[in-house]
Amino acid sequence: MGIKGVAKPRKDRYRTPEKKAEQIEQILALMHGGFSLTRACKTVNITPAAFLQWAEKDEELDKQYARAREACIEKMADDVLEISDEEPAVDSFGKIDSGDVQNRKLRVDTRKWLLSKLAPKKYGEKVQQEITGADGGALKVDATVETYVVKLPHNGRT
Repeated sequence: MGIKGVAKPRKDRYRTPEKKAEQIEQILALMHGGFSLTRACKTVNITPAAFLQWAEKDEELDKQYARAREACIEKMADDVLEISDEEPAVDSFGKIDSGDVQNRKLRVDTRKWLLSKLAPKKYGEKVQQEITGADGGALKVDATVETYVVKLPHNGRT
């Protein structure tokens, strides 16, 4: 039971440096294997926020995290190909199970969407178009302005 107005001690104060190093190593290994940071941290029983605070304070850990995140993204891209290349399930009549096909499509589309957000330069679908004039120069714009004067008949009204 805590005392009113006094903050509870943080669990991190009771974590030994050896335990922290072991958890960091496990998280990075899981991420290299394709786990997200959240899933890896949950497996090791720490919060992603705690891990990110550690990485923020430790430049070497931050670099290791960046490499692990890249490996995780590449694993996700490999998963897209693996899921796509698997033979679809067949029902009891020998026909392709459409539910299985839809499930695979959802799994592939979800991963593709995540890849486009996590690594947009590599997996994004941004199309950039540049319009230039002859020989790569500036565009030449020709415009003609015509003026018309229309006389309306006078009805005798003022």
